[in-house]
Amino acid sequence: MLNYINNGEIFMDNRVLFNIGYGLYVLTAQEGNQDNGCIINTVMQVTSDPCQIAIAVNKRNYTNQMIQHTKKFNISVLSENAKFDTFKHFGFQSGRDVDKFATFNDIKRSPNGLLYITKDTNSYMSAFVKQEIDLGTHTLFIAQLVAAETLSDIPTATYTYYQQNIKPKPEKTEKEAGDVRFADLYMKVTIYRLIIYALFVSTELPILRGFHES
Repeated sequence: MLNYINNGEIFMDNRVLFNIGYGLYVLTAQEGNQDNGCIINTVMQVTSDPCQIAIAVNKRNYTNQMIQHTKKFNISVLSENAKFDTFKHFGFQSGRDVDKFATFNDIKRSPNGLLYITKDTNSYMSAFVKQEIDLGTHTLFIAQLVAAETLSDIPTATYTYYQQNIKPKPEKTEKEAGDVRFADLYMKVTIYRLIIYALFVSTELPILRGFHES
């Protein structure tokens, strides 16, 4: 949405929000004997002493409910090595319907008892919730770090990197593929005609010019 009012008043181009850098993370929690995790893109440090972070989690996520009840979570920071299957596993299905860790084995438990991801991540953090803020569709959790560890030096996968390098490109439909083939054929025929025309001009033009001059 693009809004603006002239004469020094409000100008609001919401497209600038796409220029904000976002990392990508697996947020994990546990309630009872149930472990769960989801993909989030909002994690930030808000204070250094004590060291506190803020995360925003959609209220529809089962992980949100678990954190509200238990007041603790882990953040696994996904690296540029992360595969699309990891995003699909934690982001395209609900923990209410499936045990996401039943077949996912690249995990360890941190000192707070929660799981974190060991493959294709560069670090993890454990945190204890100090404050919750209702944002309507999301909950903002302010939490104090209680543990953190670096796992690799591979850069964090940003949302932009995910879109450009990890997320599969949409396959062309049969019509789109046909359109591409037609356009390619048309271009080849056009080039062929230009070549024939150029050869004709280069050979015939001098003869025609000489005829008119005589």
